[in-house]
Amino acid sequence: MTLGMTLALTGRQIVVPETREIEVLAGLLERHGATVIRCPLVAIRDADDPAPILAWLERFVAAPPDDLILFTGEGLQRLHQLAETHGFEAKFAAALGRVRKITRGPKPARRLREMGLKPDLPVDPPTTAGIIAALSAEAPSRRVAVQLYPEAPSDLVDFLAEAGAIVDPVLPYAYASAADEDRVAEIIRVMAAGEVDLITFTSGPQVRRLRAVARARACEPALAAGFARTKIAAVGPVVAAAVEAAGSTVAIAPADNFHMRPMVNAIVEALGQPAESGA
Repeated sequence: MTLGMTLALTGRQIVVPETREIEVLAGLLERHGATVIRCPLVAIRDADDPAPILAWLERFVAAPPDDLILFTGEGLQRLHQLAETHGFEAKFAAALGRVRKITRGPKPARRLREMGLKPDLPVDPPTTAGIIAALSAEAPSRRVAVQLYPEAPSDLVDFLAEAGAIVDPVLPYAYASAADEDRVAEIIRVMAAGEVDLITFTSGPQVRRLRAVARARACEPALAAGFARTKIAAVGPVVAAAVEAAGSTVAIAPADNFHMRPMVNAIVEALGQPAESGA
């Protein structure tokens, strides 16, 4: 059920490690009365060398593949922007219209719709394993372009290559640390002390950055205690898998429709107090 704005989260301390849309998520929680602790963990930046990405775009436009697998909306947006910068945005959009577009999750699908296109094969579940399952019966020798993301495992590219596909991957952006280590270490401390009700993860790299700082500061036991004492919300199954890989468990997640608003609705359902009646 989609909840209207209430004060159901009044008194709840919630850590928000989102970066690009941090104010969107924080605002949704604050409108329900939560106290939000902002700690952006991962920033997105341009790739160090744009030349391989531009070469990939030129290949894509000159000879569109059979399939394009889109992992992230950010990746598609940056490809589109680079094509626009170099004067062949229309050719890129035309090539996109000709290929079968396979999407993992709602964000690349949303970017496609913003371009007047739509996914041809939205995979379910929206994971790498879901993509592999969806393509497991495909004939070999298909030409498949793959938009990767930083830290992406090699499972999909390996699967496609072993199946006989001609694979052309591209990595359109990189991750950079956002909050400084002192700030992240403080978040670990307050979680371990039981001073936080919830942390809301919207990407796997956020979980990995938290663990990396814990290793660097020799406070991994404190992070383990923090994960044990703090409820964890995840925006979708990919993020939940990263939490599980860190040895913890997701307590709150949307059942489907893996966006921020459904996650906030799930948080309100799980943690919220019913509004008092009367004056």
